[in-house]
Amino acid sequence: MTADYNSCRLCPRKCGVNRYETVGFCGMGAEVKAAKATLHQWEEPCISYNNGAGTVFFSGCSLRCVYCQNSEISNNGFGEAITAEKLGDIFLSLQDRGADNIELVTPTHFIPDIVTALDRVKNRLDIPVVYNCGGYELTETIKRLQGYIDVYLPDIKYYSADISSKYSSAPDYFQRASEAVLEMINQTGKLRYNEKGGLVKGTVIRHLVLPGCRHDSMRIMDWIAENTDSDSRLVSIMSQYTPFDFISSDYPELKRRITKMEYNSVVRHAENLGIKGFTQDITSAREEYLPEFDLEGII
Repeated sequence: MTADYNSCRLCPRKCGVNRYETVGFCGMGAEVKAAKATLHQWEEPCISYNNGAGTVFFSGCSLRCVYCQNSEISNNGFGEAITAEKLGDIFLSLQDRGADNIELVTPTHFIPDIVTALDRVKNRLDIPVVYNCGGYELTETIKRLQGYIDVYLPDIKYYSADISSKYSSAPDYFQRASEAVLEMINQTGKLRYNEKGGLVKGTVIRHLVLPGCRHDSMRIMDWIAENTDSDSRLVSIMSQYTPFDFISSDYPELKRRITKMEYNSVVRHAENLGIKGFTQDITSAREEYLPEFDLEGII
């Protein structure tokens, strides 16, 4: 047993529940739950550069975004319970299959067990460990990962507290995400690559452009340019927003894809600021690019 789950304060929700007896805001109890472990080809070129990232999709999430593309596992709890020992075996198995890295997706609420798993196997891992998260993190929790994580892959989803409150019930989102990203960059330092162009050390900041929110996106780009160094981070500006049928009629503005004008205006703004990284073709907003969760991918 770990004290972290007795009164959970791993994420900014600090819900304080005993996850051995019930579930936290994230929807998860004290057992690690994962929905898929697979070689994932669709990450940024420096993350999936050869055989694909060795991705473990964890169940649950502290954000519950109303438009989440992985809603089945983040909001609905789909997944299979596994032990920390089994999780370490999954990491080694993914490496044996030729994974470019071990990518942990939405892992924050299981950090104690992930650290236990890494303590057990990290001396046998020859590939980087990637921390893929929604950005809504406590800086003190991220500090606990010093020495465990080689590459951080956080989102910065929103600048406006009104927008983050409306879509993710997190009015403090930008404050938390911006502080956490600075800590991530502090840990990883300057970008480092292997001979194949794979990122082995560094931080890649992701941002998904949402319908009607291009000006908010531009403010995020302004903050990145003003507060981070270009040699210590890349920025991935994503166009893959998909208006799923499950999105409530309370959000009619989210019932459409973003336009070329919206996306291109954010990309041009980033370019004018000297920000380097990755962009997507507007056709990336297609459901077939999204992972399917059927438990057959759990190793």
